[in-house]
This record gives sequence, C-alpha cells and structure tokens, in this order.
Amino acid sequence: MQLKNKTKPNLKVLLSTATCALLGTASQASTEESWEFDTAIMHYAEIDRVSATEAIIAGKKTFANDEVLNLKLTVDALTGASPNGATAQPTAQTFTRPSGNGQYVVNAGETPLDDTFHDTRVQLTGQWSQPLLSDYVVSVGGNFSKEYDYMSASINGNLARDFNQKNTTLSAGMSYAYDVIEPEGGLPTPFSSMVIGDSNESGFDEAFNHTRMGSDDSKTTLDLLFGVTQVINRNMIVQLNYSYSTASGYLTDPFKVVSAINASGVAEDYIYENRPDERTKHSFFGQTKYHFDTGILDASYRFMTDDWEIDSHTVDVMYRIPFDNGHYIEPHLRVYTQSAADFYQPFFSDDQIMPQYISSDYRIGDLDTYTVGIKYGLPVGDGNELAFRLEYYHQTPKNNGIEAVGVLNEVELYEQVDAIIAQVTYSF
Repeated sequence: MQLKNKTKPNLKVLLSTATCALLGTASQASTEESWEFDTAIMHYAEIDRVSATEAIIAGKKTFANDEVLNLKLTVDALTGASPNGATAQPTAQTFTRPSGNGQYVVNAGETPLDDTFHDTRVQLTGQWSQPLLSDYVVSVGGNFSKEYDYMSASINGNLARDFNQKNTTLSAGMSYAYDVIEPEGGLPTPFSSMVIGDSNESGFDEAFNHTRMGSDDSKTTLDLLFGVTQVINRNMIVQLNYSYSTASGYLTDPFKVVSAINASGVAEDYIYENRPDERTKHSFFGQTKYHFDTGILDASYRFMTDDWEIDSHTVDVMYRIPFDNGHYIEPHLRVYTQSAADFYQPFFSDDQIMPQYISSDYRIGDLDTYTVGIKYGLPVGDGNELAFRLEYYHQTPKNNGIEAVGVLNEVELYEQVDAIIAQVTYSF
C-alpha cells in the first residue's frame, strides 16, 4: 500500500485478499494490464542459534478483464545450531548426529544444540483469480517446495461473493497439502534410545539401524476457511475468519529427543520423541483497518485451539504514518502466547510410566513471544518503492508445571531466545 499526498486509499482493496490469506489467494488491486513485482531479502538471526536468509521475487499480472495471475519464487538458506530437545546438564554431554555419522559434544550447563543444522528450501507458488458472473470471484492455485529432506505440494481454491453494493464479501476456500519427509539417517523408532558412539566402531551401524523404522514417511493437511469482509464506512473495514485444519500422518520431529533422567536429575538416556499422528486445529481471526487523518491503523487478533490442547493468542498491530513526500514509517508490535501440548514434557523421569506420546520440543510448550520493530519506505520514481524493516524478536519458554529435580535445578531448562530480523523490499 502506497500513500501519496494523503489521498485516502480504497480500503476494500486493501483487504481483498485477507479473507483467504491462509490459502494464498491473489489480490484484485489493479485493473491495468501490466506486471507488478515485489522483491525482498530478509535475514533472521538468533543469538548463538539458527540464522536464515530468505530471497523472494513475486510477480502479479493484471489483465484487462480483471483476471489476475500471481507467481512467487522463494529461496531460503538456514544454518546454525538447533535444539535437539535434551535438557542441559551440569556436566558435558555427547550426542550422535541424526545421520549416525559423527558426534558432537555440548558443554556443561548449556542447552544441547546440534550445530550442524543447515538446509536450503526452494518454493514456487502460483495463483489465478478471475471474476465469475457479476458478483463472484474465483481463485485457484498451487504450491511446491523442496528441501534436502522434505517435500511439500499443495493446491487451493477460493470463491468470494459480493453483497450490499460490494460493501460485504463472503468467502469460502480450501487447501490440500501432501508432504514427504526423508531425514538423513532415516526415521527413528519412537521411544528408542539414541545410540552413542563412533560410527567407525564395530557394531555401531547395526545398533544405529536397529533404532530406525524406515527411510521416509508422509502427512496430509486439509484446510477450510470461511470469512466475511465488511466496509463499515469510508475510513474503516473489518474482516472476520474461521479456519479449520486437520493433519494426519507423520507429525513427529525425527530430530528431537527427550532426556530420560534418574531421581537425581542426571540424564541416563536420550529417547526419540513420539507425537500423535493426527491434529485438528480451529482458528478465529479478526482484523480491522482504520484510516485516520494522520495514518492507517492495521490491528488483528487470532485465537487458535487444537486437540493437542494448545491454545494460542496473537495480537498484531501496525500503524503507518505517511509523509507529504511519499515517505512513510510503520511501527509494528506483535504479541503471542500459547499453552503447552498435553504430551509436552521437558524431560522424562525413570519412575514414570511410559506415556503414549511425548515431546520436549519447546515450540509446543508454554511460551510467550513478542516482536517489536519499524519499517521505513520511500518512493524511488515511476511508482516504485524501496522499504527497510528492522525488528527485534524475543521468546520466553515457560515451565508448564513439571518440577525440576536434583541437578536440573542447577541449569537453565527454559532458555530464552532473542533474534534480529532485517528486511529490504523493492517494489516495481
């Protein structure tokens, strides 16, 4: 969205894609038969952990009859150290790499991180939208992405209907995805113990292979979305969505383990996690845009709940302040909180009965996050725009009520994560 000379924009256009944002449906923002391009480079860096660099080029062709073609290419490169799920210990710990080739040592008191984490992802997305009859817009699209050990393909479709002199839009859409995971070293058998040793040692390969249950597996995901967008007045527009998502198949993370501790809190074993093979999510989303005389407020709230007993709340607020010369600044604040999955445990005690499912992945545990930042944009001639975004991200995993025992009281079990996000965008 670009503001010039404080002209109030068409707010209906600004949210025309929001109703089907989860499905990637295209926008109808222009009626000229021309190509528009957005390019971006983003860098995300956690302190002493994972870093990611992402390059995007997206093109939109709008035809004279209001048909719209959207194409996007995304390339991600990730590297750094990723938590393997085990707890910190007051002594050094040795782990076998997921491939079975080699080991790595974690210093005393440090969160166990696998420092060989790296991957490259290439993603292609396409979307076609066109008017149907006088008040309908239909959209279909697809997505394909490939990583070293992961492949995902999806299709989607959306139908929107305008009412009330095009001040009200109802939308319904669906998406179906098929993913295949082929981790190096194969899929670990749930609850089997990590084999610690040198891959050159006699019997290691046999012991390691005994903990594998196959080389690959798959999952499917079905998403349904229903939404309404309402123009309130010339300054305000509101959108409400409900989405239903169900996934089935291999939902376990093959790279995560759980520390099995004794009564003193000492890790005696590392077992591979196991998650349910089904997950159903319900999401409720509301968004409003309001054009003040001095800027544009964009505020949204999302509530998600699922049958893993994870409940999350997300508040996202941006306020764009335009200037007479076409420049603008946009402060941004995002706050997120979630409860833990019912099978989340930071560790497993040897006096426990073995559960059906278990994971120590902090990403499905109790946690709070916030993101704060600012974006600065400026025109660069011929309607083109250059923008810079800089944000700070903070994540605080929390104790979900499981009491630490013994030496676990001497280490940090819920290490906070800080990251910097920097992005440069050029639209032409």
